[in-house]
Amino acid sequence: MRVLLFIFIITGLPLISLGQDETGEFMTIDTPLTLNLDANEDEMPDIVKKKKKKLKRNEYYGFKTKKGFTRNGSGESLMLELFNFLKDPVPPDNFVRDLYWYDYKMQMIRKTRDFDPKDGALLHGPYKKMIGDQVLDSGVYYLGLKHGTWMHHDKNDVLVDKEKYYKGWARESMVRYYDRDRKVMREIIPVEFGDKEGNYYYFFQNGRIAVSGEYQWDHRVGDWTEFYPSGKRKKIIRYSKDPYSKEVPYVLREWNEAGREVYDYFKAQR
Repeated sequence: MRVLLFIFIITGLPLISLGQDETGEFMTIDTPLTLNLDANEDEMPDIVKKKKKKLKRNEYYGFKTKKGFTRNGSGESLMLELFNFLKDPVPPDNFVRDLYWYDYKMQMIRKTRDFDPKDGALLHGPYKKMIGDQVLDSGVYYLGLKHGTWMHHDKNDVLVDKEKYYKGWARESMVRYYDRDRKVMREIIPVEFGDKEGNYYYFFQNGRIAVSGEYQWDHRVGDWTEFYPSGKRKKIIRYSKDPYSKEVPYVLREWNEAGREVYDYFKAQR
């Protein structure tokens, strides 16, 4: 009976109460707090235009970088990747699922969820993938995260895809805050091409994570974890790793506020 009750809760209701308030409306991840006058600089009178600072060589968004490249293939099929990576290590954003970095040992660009600065350096700055003079992929990285507009062309220079990111999040992603100044994040829903895709987070007002999990193709996958305001785990709900599976999710484990385990799915099946 206890298991069936938990199944009803996790399939019929949100993981925790998502009560609305006046400052809780959703907006896209890159919605500006105020009007961005710099975006319309060409339309502004010269008297109000600000002088642009001279950019330092190999410095992007205030971080110094080094240039790097990789080669794959030979002759007319030689593929070249041109990129920049951080000169000094910077802690990555652990909320975003995909981190891009240059692996020193393997001498290649890798995309992983976790990153150790001993193994390489986060990509930061402009990136290009080319065959001959033809640019296949181009964009910008920000501390290991895709940022801005990314363009993808085929070998005939035909645009096949165009993506927009904001510090690792697809710009369709939705976010809301506890305050109107947008300093205390409340919830972030990853969205790509209209579907939920990526890491989901709900936060307590004290900044700690309340709920975390992953979406694939608009479906919850893997383990979703619920926490107490203290930061201790409260509950783990297990979904199938296959987003289109018909498997019913179930509560895997549960703890009380003191950290004592009060439920284990496998023990309950004995």
